[in-house]
Amino acid sequence: MNFLIGAFKPACNISITFSDGKSRKQVPLKKENGQTVMVPLFQSQENIAGKISIEPFQGKKIEHNGVKVELLGQIEMYFDRGNFYDFTSLVRELDVPGDIYERKTYPFEFSTVEMPYETYNGVNVRLRYVLKVTVSRNYGGSIVEYQDFMVRNYSPAPSINNSIKMEVGIEDCLHIEFEYNKSKYHLKDVIIGKIYFLLVRIKIKNMDLEIRRRESTGSGANTHVETETLAKFELMDGAPVRAWCSQSCAWY
Repeated sequence: MNFLIGAFKPACNISITFSDGKSRKQVPLKKENGQTVMVPLFQSQENIAGKISIEPFQGKKIEHNGVKVELLGQIEMYFDRGNFYDFTSLVRELDVPGDIYERKTYPFEFSTVEMPYETYNGVNVRLRYVLKVTVSRNYGGSIVEYQDFMVRNYSPAPSINNSIKMEVGIEDCLHIEFEYNKSKYHLKDVIIGKIYFLLVRIKIKNMDLEIRRRESTGSGANTHVETETLAKFELMDGAPVRAWCSQSCAWY
């Protein structure tokens, strides 16, 4: 029985380290199993370099048909689980067919990598970047190891950022105007706005404001839409009075 259990254990340990791993910013990434791990953060056009170490377990020899590392950018639809769509695929061959008897280290580098899309974990879709190391073998199956990393691309603040004004209402019953101080926001911005009641001929109990995230995937009949409420604020309890013409609010 012990022999059978050992036969299914991996033949080696594979570790992936980045050359600037100690100095590069680390950010949290939620895995499929719900666990959160810290991974390095990159942006488009950066070099991604490091070392890959393959160490056979004691008393074992690895016969292989080659070793390679791939840098993959992938999109996975959760409603089509198991299928990845690669939009970036770069390959570096690290070793020719042969045997590995002891710990062996391979340097790798992907220069000025084009990574136009940011890492995203949504309700229906996931976009991720990963390093994939493959030790190809004829028997026992290939040995594969993954290392995730995140991508965020920064852009300068827009030179033109006009305010937004909207009107909603019910004819001859309710007329409301919304005003926001700008139309484009940073993820850590404070949103400041005003709400004007121009006509009120119905009974109003209260007024709430919600910030929602809307995710749309697919197209046509296969479109999947998910809406998530990120925050909710109570702006008014009861109906507005005549002397009170607007409500200003700010929130994070």
